[in-house]
Amino acid sequence: MRLLVVEDERDLAETLRKVFDEEGFAVDVAFDGEEGLFKITETAYDAVILDLMLPRLDGWRVLASARTARVRVPVLLLTARDSLDDRVRGLNLGADDYVIKPFALPELVARVRALVRRAYDAPFPTLVLGALTIDTAARRVLREGLQVDLTAREYAILELLTHQQGRLVTRSTICEHLYDENTDVLSNVVDVHIAALRRKLGADVIRTRRGEGYMIDA
Repeated sequence: MRLLVVEDERDLAETLRKVFDEEGFAVDVAFDGEEGLFKITETAYDAVILDLMLPRLDGWRVLASARTARVRVPVLLLTARDSLDDRVRGLNLGADDYVIKPFALPELVARVRALVRRAYDAPFPTLVLGALTIDTAARRVLREGLQVDLTAREYAILELLTHQQGRLVTRSTICEHLYDENTDVLSNVVDVHIAALRRKLGADVIRTRRGEGYMIDA
């Protein structure tokens, strides 16, 4: 899953980048509102963490502009402003959740994961796919009750394909959701990960449409 953090406090932004990277997210960061709005409208993120008090363009205007442009990405507002009016304003502008500073990092991670699940119409943290059980909270996969060890990238591809179950997912879409803007991606990297998943989970779990992409059947 790919996440955008829009936060002008650089130490906090880098902390969030590190935490969510360890949680398996590909993380981009913007340090002001103009950069944040550009990235939101140009990249298909799975979620956005948006501070309200930003230079150049505040979070209110970033959110309002994104929603006016019909960008549907889930947005979690992150701010020290804790008045009821501020919370109501943010939600009415199209925010999906609201976290007050200071906050607990595990709660923030859990809230972002919940937003992503709802966006993919998958409200339950556990997904069942034939003999496979995928625990999206723990990032754990079981096959016939036995744990399967996957790399972070392998797990991320499996989760993405499962959320898109029954729909074709192109290689470029997989790369967009798995890698941040600073990562150089080799042309065959997705094929390598898919091959590894088939070895570990079974050859029939992921289907290939040659020249188009991959899918997990509904």
